Amino acid sequence: MINFNRVFAMIYRYTINMRHSFDRITDMFYWPAMDILIWGLTSAYFLKNNPDQNHLQFAIIGGLVFWIVVWRAQYEVTTNLLAELWDKNIVNIFASPLKLSEWVTAFMLFGFIKTIISFSFSLFIAFLLYGFSIVPIGLFLFPIMVNLILSGWAAGFLVAGFLIRYGGTIQTLAWAGVYLIAPFSAVYYSLGTLPAWAQQVSHFLPTSYMFEGIRQLLFTGTMSSDKLLISFVLNIIYLSISLRFFFYMFNKSKKLGLGRLI
Repeated sequence: MINFNRVFAMIYRYTINMRHSFDRITDMFYWPAMDILIWGLTSAYFLKNNPDQNHLQFAIIGGLVFWIVVWRAQYEVTTNLLAELWDKNIVNIFASPLKLSEWVTAFMLFGFIKTIISFSFSLFIAFLLYGFSIVPIGLFLFPIMVNLILSGWAAGFLVAGFLIRYGGTIQTLAWAGVYLIAPFSAVYYSLGTLPAWAQQVSHFLPTSYMFEGIRQLLFTGTMSSDKLLISFVLNIIYLSISLRFFFYMFNKSKKLGLGRLI
């Protein structure tokens, strides 16, 4: 059984670390703001030269804002694990009564909070600069957010499994891991833009159904419930697999000695 006192203790630890780290505070705001500014101006340029393509800007900004949810959910899992590796604190953590399941839960809850903060800030910037609004999405916002966060967690714990086994030598995956599925997720463009083989890959990614649905909502105000259901089922399958993989790799690493990790 999970002891939430220990979970909240770990969340408090990560909060204290964040408060004393300028990098960890600014990455919630700086990168989303810069991405929205640059891509928003890029889409404004295309719109200026093609006035009849007025949906282009919202398609790009909408994709970017919601991609931040996937990226942040994955990023918080992997970078908080990396922080423990850099501090050589893994052994100290598990010398305490903390269970692996409680550590995982803390990652999820802390990441969820920071994801919502970054998403809300991104929406504010997008509305302020370009008048982008999620009003057309309406009540679909909740299931969309749930699916995107689940996708980020699934990617995060898959990468975390490799990190806990092989250490900081592959730390690049902590930032780049989830971007491997970005081209197949149709974040900024329709699935029809991809070559046939890539479209087949996209059918197995829960993110592709969500970004197709988001564009459909922004342009038409409707969305097929099938997309939500398929995405959710795929997310549950992938998250279950990635968590099992993380637990397996942790136990394997523990047998080899957690103190060796850097």
